Amino acid sequence: MATIWSDQRVGELNDDPAGTTSDAVRSRFQQDYDRLLFSTPVRRLSDKTQVWPMDDNDGVRTRLTHSHEVANLARSIGTRIHTANADLFSGADLHQVIQPMLSAIGLAHDLGNPPFGHQGEAAIGRWFEQRKEWIFTNHDKSARGLPTSIPDELHAEFLKFDGNPQTLRLITKLQTNIAHLGLDLTSATLAAAIKYPVGAANRDKKNPIAKKYGYFEAERALVEGLRKETGLGEGQRHPLTWIMEACDDIAYSVLDVDDAMKKGVISPDDVLASLRADTTTSKHAAVTKAQAKFEEVEAAGRRPELSRDIKIGYLRAYFIEALIEHASDSFVAAGKAITDFSHRTPLMDDSLLCEKLKSLARQHAFGNPGVLRMEARGAEAINGLMTAFWEAIHDRPPENFEDILARRSGAKNKYVFALISQNYLEDASRAANAGGIAASVRYRELRLLTDMLSGMTDTFTIKLWEELKGMQ
Repeated sequence: MATIWSDQRVGELNDDPAGTTSDAVRSRFQQDYDRLLFSTPVRRLSDKTQVWPMDDNDGVRTRLTHSHEVANLARSIGTRIHTANADLFSGADLHQVIQPMLSAIGLAHDLGNPPFGHQGEAAIGRWFEQRKEWIFTNHDKSARGLPTSIPDELHAEFLKFDGNPQTLRLITKLQTNIAHLGLDLTSATLAAAIKYPVGAANRDKKNPIAKKYGYFEAERALVEGLRKETGLGEGQRHPLTWIMEACDDIAYSVLDVDDAMKKGVISPDDVLASLRADTTTSKHAAVTKAQAKFEEVEAAGRRPELSRDIKIGYLRAYFIEALIEHASDSFVAAGKAITDFSHRTPLMDDSLLCEKLKSLARQHAFGNPGVLRMEARGAEAINGLMTAFWEAIHDRPPENFEDILARRSGAKNKYVFALISQNYLEDASRAANAGGIAASVRYRELRLLTDMLSGMTDTFTIKLWEELKGMQ
């Protein structure tokens, strides 16, 4: 029987469900979290941008610390919701199912992000945009037609490259496994990790949960198997995904501002003053509490540097508490609509405090000249590396065009091709037997290109571009 809490692993989707017993000590969902925690992509997050690329201040957040914080927030919100109304989780156990699932999808949610975050996604999209007149239909600029073109409805997978579907691909296919199953996570965890439960052809800008695509054509068969097991359909989001999304919003609003304060870009007094001056947040309980604590800190006579750090701590604590409460209450209020898959509005969309903090983050963090300068360097490096890797991937003799592993001819292309992960190469070769457009050589070439670029860390991207741009 299909259930959104299925602990059946990907490798068991065609087997007898009776074989899916849980470990005596750890549930399969707890094992999911552990498999993710010890995986290579999670470690790479330590050198991927949250806001401040390659920053010398090791006190600011990377994607790794951001992801751990999202996982922690998600577990807290899930616990609150379960305490308020356990029926919203259909009897699923809090400790064996809900908490580890939320921890797992929180930790995994950004694994597919390329170097330099959202600017990296944009840079990849721009590279394809500049070549869209031929790259989906022809061998190259000389306009020789491909045996199989990429359909128009799938162009968005490249023109609008997104880290969310890359996450699903990374954890289900691109990690080494004897049976080619990636990390072989449970059906429920993988279903909950799909933030936007539609393919590229079914995007709907008017629908918040379908405004982007959540899986590539290459993973369509996998997603269909997950849906058969969990009972979810196209456009139906797993209930826990709403919580993960809310926690990402909380982290972006509170903790990105927290980093800006830590770097001295804006002071805690300025943040509080901005909130008190805004009519939408001036009377918020968290703002009132913070103001009272600031007065206590100032009366204590501590040195200014210490007072500043104490104030930052109070702001972080009060704001996180307020937004956790808002997300939990919103989920409980919308519980029926969430569980019958008719809900459409993100849990934090009506939080004025969250929106104001996001505005401050955009102004003082994402808009900081130092951040913009490094993002520009990153975009240049990504553009150059995509060209270099494309030339290496596409450099095959005509008689071996279908063999993506065929020997390269140019010295530089041989070197660049040798840098590509063996995991990625194996998948690109095996996908020739997948059937449909995902088996076409051009689709496999482009997936291999984005696999390689999105898997890089910030430092590796810059260093490799510095090395390759001087080669002829």
